[in-house]
Amino acid sequence: MFESAKLKHRVNPVTFKREEKKLREALLDAQIDLLEQRRFPVLVLIAGVEGAGKGETVNLLNEWMDPRHIHTHGFGPPSDEERERPANWRFWRALPPKGQIGVFFGAWHTMPIVQRVMGQIDDGEFASSVADIRRLERMLCDEGVLLVKYWFHLSKGQQKKRLHALEKDPRTRWRVTDLEWDYFKLYDRFIEVCDPFLRETSTGEAPWIVVPGVDPRYRALTVGRHLLATLRQRLKDGGESSRPARKALPLPAPRDSVNVLSKLVLDQQLTRAEYRKELEKWQGRLNSLARDPRMKQLSVVAVFEGNDSAGKGGAIRRVTQALDARFYDTVSVAAPTEEERAQPYLWRFWRHLPRRGNLTIFDRSWYGRVLVERIEGFCSDADWMRAYGEINDFEDAMVRHGTVVVKFWLAISKEEQYRRFKEREKVAFKRFKITKEDWRNRKRWHEYEVAVCDMVDRTSTAKAPWTLVEANNKLHARIKVLQTLCAALEERLEQVPKKRKKD
Repeated sequence: MFESAKLKHRVNPVTFKREEKKLREALLDAQIDLLEQRRFPVLVLIAGVEGAGKGETVNLLNEWMDPRHIHTHGFGPPSDEERERPANWRFWRALPPKGQIGVFFGAWHTMPIVQRVMGQIDDGEFASSVADIRRLERMLCDEGVLLVKYWFHLSKGQQKKRLHALEKDPRTRWRVTDLEWDYFKLYDRFIEVCDPFLRETSTGEAPWIVVPGVDPRYRALTVGRHLLATLRQRLKDGGESSRPARKALPLPAPRDSVNVLSKLVLDQQLTRAEYRKELEKWQGRLNSLARDPRMKQLSVVAVFEGNDSAGKGGAIRRVTQALDARFYDTVSVAAPTEEERAQPYLWRFWRHLPRRGNLTIFDRSWYGRVLVERIEGFCSDADWMRAYGEINDFEDAMVRHGTVVVKFWLAISKEEQYRRFKEREKVAFKRFKITKEDWRNRKRWHEYEVAVCDMVDRTSTAKAPWTLVEANNKLHARIKVLQTLCAALEERLEQVPKKRKKD
């Protein structure tokens, strides 16, 4: 992909000055339209060889447009806080909202390339990283992000000349360190890795634009004109992605009443006396596990979903009663806020992922997309159908990073739900728990049951399986949740080596 970048493209100063004025005005107008419409965000990825003018071009874009609405992030080595979460966490939380422009230096592509060049990962691991990047970028584009990717390039001779020139100039000498020269020595290896990488990750919705970096005026006009044309085209399309609208193929309709929920025996027996003994036992074990020194190397995400009035809140309280309040957080998920609607769907969940040694409980979660949003028509069929794969990728990223993911579906019968609804209406301090929406959702019981079964079937993985909890008896449900959580922690802790005590 680099052959055209080796050509000696030039723009003379007079032409540049004339074109720059028109381009600045047009870019600023497009940025204002983007801000007023607030229909989509723009994310610009900046990559390429050292000395090819990446920083200068970004500074110029900030000069040409309103910098108040451009969010530029340079990603170097991850901080301690970032290392304690999945690798993409720091990129997710920096995504620009709708109406804004984000510029990323050193985004998700940088680490795999450097690791492969340095021999820290093999071909298989590199191919896996490339596949992860393709899925991530596709998801961002599906969510409406205008993803623009620029690769600034120099030939080996051009790069050497450029580094020497920067090094001689007192104003730019600071930009050339031993690291830049070390990378220059590996130029051929970088090209060997980067060329196929760019081909694999250059897609129809997010192609790489290779920018010759020798002439600063040429590269500035190249990026500015392309960004303007891309932005104007999306604005003209009303903010919609250029990808044709897709219709999802239907899932097979159930042919009988046999499913993972109908096979549950919902009325499990557990007396109040037995419950007290079991509660003390399992809360004690959970507390002991949470204080295990090896927990500092792990994090925990517990997801609670279930029928309305299935007892999620009560089960969550029995978990938190056993924990130190300094090390857990409960996230109650409701309808997205304006801030959250301005971001890709999973953004509001990524930002709540816990640090190592901590636990986050999600009371409702990212599964809303394949449940309530599916049933109520809050998203298209294509959106909730693709969400299964995106959710599996999300949870896989957590598990690979050392997060224990435990997912509970609390199931009750339709008759038991009716009894609990009526009880809530009668008890004064429980009335806030029952709304007209709960009664309305009840009328769509069968549709939700089908959606839940599809959800379990498509997102119960070996790394993050669903636990179906028979919840007609709340006491049994609470104990099963505690037992399952303890078993998951014990299994994972056994895989963590204990640190040897110093002599």
